[in-house]
Parts: sequence; structure tokens; C-alpha cells
Amino acid sequence: MHSCLFCQIVAEEIPSYRIAETERAIALMDIFPATPGHALVIPRRHSADALEAAAEDLTACMTLAASVGRAAVAGLGADGVTFQTLARSAAGQTIFHVHIHVIPRQDGDQFAFPWPSVPGDVTEIEAQAERLRGAFTNDDF
Repeated sequence: MHSCLFCQIVAEEIPSYRIAETERAIALMDIFPATPGHALVIPRRHSADALEAAAEDLTACMTLAASVGRAAVAGLGADGVTFQTLARSAAGQTIFHVHIHVIPRQDGDQFAFPWPSVPGDVTEIEAQAERLRGAFTNDDF
């Protein structure tokens, strides 16, 4: 699916801030973050949404998302994590390749859905990616 943004990221045709990878899934920073450290987990194989994805890909993505969530708590000091996926445009999906948002949360933060689509500061995104990479444990993969 050459026209799919996430397929292009998987194929390394466009750059991304990858923070972790498994055989079936990739975790990367969201460049339009809802909160600092907001990441995405995508399967390597294309499926439009979670309703169409293979069970193995969904399992791999959620397993990696949980690892990213633990890294957000350990490496970014998050108090909690929101895991979110949308299926189809009626639900608010705008990129039609299944993905899980991993959104670090702080007690009392002002997170709301839908969040504003504002590009993040690249320097901050790179720094948060490095902190997340450093917070994974040997048990995560």
C-alpha cells in the first residue's frame, strides 16, 4: 500500500522516530502529540483498522503498546497511560492503517479527545523518544 503513510514508515520510505520494534509491530513517536511522549504502535502488515486486522497483529501491537506504556511511566514519569485505537471515519480515524495511540498521562492533566492536531517540537519529540528507548527493560521483548 504505497499511498498509506504508515506503510511508507514501515518500508522506511519516510522518516520516523522509532522507539521499539518487534517482528510484527513498530512503536514510534506521534509527531502531532496529544501529550508529551505520545507514541503510536503499528503493525508491519497493512490493515485499514482493528476490525480488519489479523488477531496476531493486534496481539503484537497491544503487547508492544503495553511495553511502551511501561516505558512512559518509567522513563517519562507518567502517572498513567491512555491506550486508544479508532476504527473507521465515524469513530474519528484519519489514517487508515490500524494503530494504537499510547498517550502518557499525568494526574489532573487536561487531555481531551479529540486533541488538537498541532505539530510537536521535533527537539522535544527526539528527547522523549530517547527517554522512552532507555526505559525499556529486558522483559519487554
